Amino acid sequence: MTAPVKTACPYCGVGCGISATPGPRGTAAIAGDAGHPANFGRLCSKGMALGETLDLEDRLLRPVVDGAETDWGTALGETAGRLSRLIAEHGPDSIAFYVSGQLLTEDYYVANKLMKGFIGSANIDTNSRLCMASSVAGHQRAFGEDIVPGNYEDIEQADLVVIAGSNAAWCHPILYQRMISNGGARAKIVVIDPRRTATTDGADLHLPLAPGTDATLFNGLLAHLHRRGKIDAAYIAAHTENFEAALASAESSAPDAARVARVCGLREEDVASFFDWFAETEKTVTLYSQGINQSSSGTDKVNAIINCHLATARIGRPGMGPFSLTGQPNAMGGREVGGLATQLAAHMRIENAADRDRVQRFWKSPRIADKAGLKAVDLFRAIETRQVRAVWIMATNPLVSLPDAGRARAALDSCDVVIVSDCTRRTDTADGAHILLPAAAWGEKDGTVTNSERCISRQRAFLPPPGDAKPDWWIVCQVARRLGFESGFDYEGPAAIFREHAALSGFENNGSRAFNISGLAALSDDEYAGLAPLQWPVPPGGRSGTARLLGDGRFFTDSGKARFIAVAPRPPANLPDAEFSLSLNTGRTRDHWHTLTRSAKSPRLAAHAPEPFVEIHPRDAAASGVADGALARVVTRFGEAVARARVSDDQRPGALFVPMHWSSQFAARGLINAAVNPDTDPVSGQPESKHTPARIEPMAPSWRAVAFSRAPLSAIAADYWVRLRAADCWRYEIAGDKAPENWEAFARTQLGEPQRPMDWLAFQNTAAREFRFARFGTGRLEACLFVGAAAVTVSRGWLAGLFAKPRLSSAERIELISGRPGSGETDKGGMVCSCFGVAADEIIAAAGSGRARSADEIGRVLRAGTSCGTCRPEIGLMLRRMLSGPAIEAPQAAQGGRGS
Repeated sequence: MTAPVKTACPYCGVGCGISATPGPRGTAAIAGDAGHPANFGRLCSKGMALGETLDLEDRLLRPVVDGAETDWGTALGETAGRLSRLIAEHGPDSIAFYVSGQLLTEDYYVANKLMKGFIGSANIDTNSRLCMASSVAGHQRAFGEDIVPGNYEDIEQADLVVIAGSNAAWCHPILYQRMISNGGARAKIVVIDPRRTATTDGADLHLPLAPGTDATLFNGLLAHLHRRGKIDAAYIAAHTENFEAALASAESSAPDAARVARVCGLREEDVASFFDWFAETEKTVTLYSQGINQSSSGTDKVNAIINCHLATARIGRPGMGPFSLTGQPNAMGGREVGGLATQLAAHMRIENAADRDRVQRFWKSPRIADKAGLKAVDLFRAIETRQVRAVWIMATNPLVSLPDAGRARAALDSCDVVIVSDCTRRTDTADGAHILLPAAAWGEKDGTVTNSERCISRQRAFLPPPGDAKPDWWIVCQVARRLGFESGFDYEGPAAIFREHAALSGFENNGSRAFNISGLAALSDDEYAGLAPLQWPVPPGGRSGTARLLGDGRFFTDSGKARFIAVAPRPPANLPDAEFSLSLNTGRTRDHWHTLTRSAKSPRLAAHAPEPFVEIHPRDAAASGVADGALARVVTRFGEAVARARVSDDQRPGALFVPMHWSSQFAARGLINAAVNPDTDPVSGQPESKHTPARIEPMAPSWRAVAFSRAPLSAIAADYWVRLRAADCWRYEIAGDKAPENWEAFARTQLGEPQRPMDWLAFQNTAAREFRFARFGTGRLEACLFVGAAAVTVSRGWLAGLFAKPRLSSAERIELISGRPGSGETDKGGMVCSCFGVAADEIIAAAGSGRARSADEIGRVLRAGTSCGTCRPEIGLMLRRMLSGPAIEAPQAAQGGRGS
């Protein structure tokens, strides 16, 4: 039996440990690593489904140059040659790298080294700019360095946990479970979020503040702490500076709870409760994420939070501190090596001449970038204006994730040279590349990652790379050598790169920088292979790591003192008006990840949220004429998207929420970032993804359809379509304005012309505008299409299940074409618990029979909610509805199983 391999999860910044046991034909059994300090063996729904994402479907297996597959020698030569010509003609700043928190630290290190130290430009930025840049900037302003002071144990030891701008129950589920299962018995939880989410379900207090008013709330808290005499005057005097200016700004903008309540749209008594709880509770941790960071004033919001912790000396000690929740698995590692355009490696500053000299001498490089490079949004603007003529994009899909995505696409379409390193053949970004370089995927990569609590973990390969796929560090080094930089990139493997990275962190450090892992600089290859998780810093002579920082009152500013930042709250740059009267907020769903290239491979993950959706308050839905379950257009000044409406009072009046996952690969008009404004924070450069003025209007198609096909359909002739994975087939939800003249011809075209003789069944009721078609091969169902003028209510679960059968009987064919399952068939409804595949109707049946009347009892009977726990709020909602009225419906997050 193959031994399990200890590795790290490729999803969020919690950084869970995974035990992967390789199986036959590229498969692997996935389990949590019980010995990893981040998760102690627990995994969320996405982590548990990782084994379903390892197939080679849509893998990029060969290098491609100008649309033709080729060998590595040719592809590397073309890459280096085209970059060299542009550098010679237009200078180093004419090229750029756009990298990713999906890269390993070793990949990140060599890419940053090549660009900043050898090409000589700082035009390397990362998709972490879209999620963590405001935290980085806030840390640097307050602490002098990008430092997360605490660790996960602090969350469990706190008496008050404040969660600001984070649906942690869905986005950081294992960490959320640690909050409520260990510390939750005694800790109060406050959630600050305009939306009611799965995270607010476990809160003692929910503050649904108006979008963009976080800085006012925390300024009000600072003023309250001072007024109540709850600040630590001795600590402030000894270890900080600029307190008076920060306090004056706070008292001016938010003098009391009444003013804060008016500005933030909250109840005064709720604001007062929050202020009092914070004032009276020393062991307080404030967790914050994208709701704070993704703002045109995100850096100020971060510093407003930090100000409150500095004022009370609640930092760097057990059970207290500000805590930034990272979005990606290695966003922190990228920050360590200088992956942002505004940094040098090892937390050194690009604007500091001594730091530049130090890095250049260590690298023995011919040059060093002498100014900050272009941040993500600015980088694509520079491509548009031809200031940047070549871009190398690694392990990310910016044409889906960037704001104003249509403009980014136009810029990339006009670029002289677009190089994409990725493991996926088809993405919105890869489709426009001149050169495609096949990169190793998660299970094939070897290196390190760093999670939100500064914990460095080994990611170990447990599968061989397929085809010609290569590690990202290898690809970068091979290009560097062909650019003439052989000596700087002559690594034998990732261990050698890590040793150099560790050595640079300690080079001429002398305690001047917190980031120091030079204690690991002499690791042998075997020691690197067996490296156990540990938190930086790891100074010389150490191998155990450091749990907390800044608790001694020593900071990394020029004065050695922490800096209070005077925060003057300001509204977003774009405000709602008569034409666009709503505020659009974007984010993630529970079971999907980024642009779906990984999570959409899993049928159980896809089932929870099968289509793009827009959450809207009932008042706004009524005013806009949008019905629950209907399609709607979300329109802004920048673009539009189509999504399924979910009318819910979980949404604040005046606000919309749309997930950011769906790209043109998975939905015809689901790309919401095409509608998101490109305004950025002036300090961090992070985009304003949480607030774009918008309107919503009904989309009233004249026909709707659902299709299932064993093979992916090549093209859908419709105004709206979305595709998702089912167990043995693909499912398509389709709608259109103009109906085809001949439905059978349409069906034959859409379902694909068969390569061998097949049976064809058709039912057409022209008067009722109902049409059903099915195609069979050797008795097996190959594809089917159901069309109706209104919603197609045929059971999706039943149709998908027919594809698992080796052949259909005559009776089953009749049932299929009639659209009605036989008496022995049941539809389980939409997916609720992805971990164990428990659907809505199963939960309803268990509750209705009296076997289970609480979320805990549902867990005992069906196992639902007993793994990652992220479905427990949905289960609770279902049970509450059942107990409060005569009818029960599946929760909105699980809809889509019967019809849409």
